[in-house]
Amino acid sequence: MIESRTVRLCSADELSVGEARRFDVEGTAICLVRCSDAFRAVADTCSHEDYSLAEGEVDAESCEIECWKHGSLFSLVTGEPLTFPATRPVAVYEVAVEAGDVVVRLP
Repeated sequence: MIESRTVRLCSADELSVGEARRFDVEGTAICLVRCSDAFRAVADTCSHEDYSLAEGEVDAESCEIECWKHGSLFSLVTGEPLTFPATRPVAVYEVAVEAGDVVVRLP
C-alpha cells in the first residue's frame, strides 16, 4: 500500500479564478490553479521540456493550462496533453479545501 500525506499549500482566498501558482513541497514542484468550479493541482514541469506550467495562461472555464514556452495545452483535470509538442501527461494531484485552506495529497 502506498502511503500519502496531505500538505497545506495556501488559503483558498489567496488565488483568484484563472490564477496559477507554483509551490515547492518537499522537492515536488506543484502548479495549483483555481478553475471556475474547483482547485486543480498538477506537476509544475511541462512534459515536453523543463518549463514551469504555473507561468502559462489558464482557461478557467475548460480547466486547461498552456505552457508559456512552446504552447502545449494540458488538461488540469486529467493531466493529458491536448496539443503538441507535448505527448506525455503531467502528474495530477488530489486537492481539497479544508477549513478554508487548499491542501494537496502527495504520494
